[in-house]
Amino acid sequence: MKQTGLQVVLVLISVLLAPVTWAQSRADVTIFAAASLREALDELAREYERQGRARAVVSYAGSPMLARQIEKGAPADIFISADSDWMDHLARLGMIRIETRVDLLSNRLVLIAPSASQTTLKIGPRFPLGALLGDRRLAMADPDSVPAGKYGKAALEALGVWQEVAPKVARAENVRAAMALVARGESPFGVVYRTDALAERRVRTVGEFSLGLHPPIVYPAAIVAGSRSKVAYEYLRYLRSINASIVWQRHGFERGG
Repeated sequence: MKQTGLQVVLVLISVLLAPVTWAQSRADVTIFAAASLREALDELAREYERQGRARAVVSYAGSPMLARQIEKGAPADIFISADSDWMDHLARLGMIRIETRVDLLSNRLVLIAPSASQTTLKIGPRFPLGALLGDRRLAMADPDSVPAGKYGKAALEALGVWQEVAPKVARAENVRAAMALVARGESPFGVVYRTDALAERRVRTVGEFSLGLHPPIVYPAAIVAGSRSKVAYEYLRYLRSINASIVWQRHGFERGG
C-alpha cells in the first residue's frame, strides 16, 4: 500500500522528534539558570551525574527570558536568577515554592577590555570612560531588564558617568553576549561579572567596581511550583553543599547565604 505525501511527512517528523523526546525523558531535573553560571554549573552537573546520582539538563539565558518562559509554563524544576527582582516576580505569581528560596551565590562587577588592549583606566568618580569610548560602544547586558546591566547602570550612575555613556551602550540580551562583543573586539570596553571575565581568555579585567556602587549582586535559587522532579530538593541542597562551594569559588563566585 502506497503512503500518501502527508503520511511520509508525518513519519519523517516522528523520526526527527524521537531523539529530542528521548533526551528529555532522561533528565532527572531541569534547571533554568542565569547565563553567567554556565561553566561552574556545568561542572557541578557533570560531577553529580558522574557519581550516579541524577542527570541535570541546564538551560542558560538572561534571567528575564528564563522567568518569562517559566511564567508561560516552561518545564523547569529549579530557577537560579542573577538578581532578586525576577525571582520576586515569579514569587508574586505563585510560580516558585517560597519555602525553598535561598540566596545561593554572590558576585562582583568588573570593567573589561579585549585581552590585546593596552588601555589602562582607573575606576573612580567621573572617570573618562566616555572619552575613551569615542564613537565606539560599551558592551552591557540590557540595563533596563537584565540584572548585570541594571547593576552596571547603577554603578555608572553612582560614579557620575552614566549620562555620558548611555547613548554609547551596546545592549546585549545577557551578560555573556555582552562579553562576546568585547572578546571579538567589537567593543573596546564592557561591564560584566567578575566570573565572566575569569571564564574568557580573550578579555582582561581593567578594574573592579566597588560594592557600594550598586545593589548587592545575589543569585537566588528556588524550586519551581510546577516541578515534578523527584530529585529537585536534593539537587538544590547539593548546589549549597560544601563540595559545591569549592567549585563555585574556583569559578569566582562567593557564597550568598
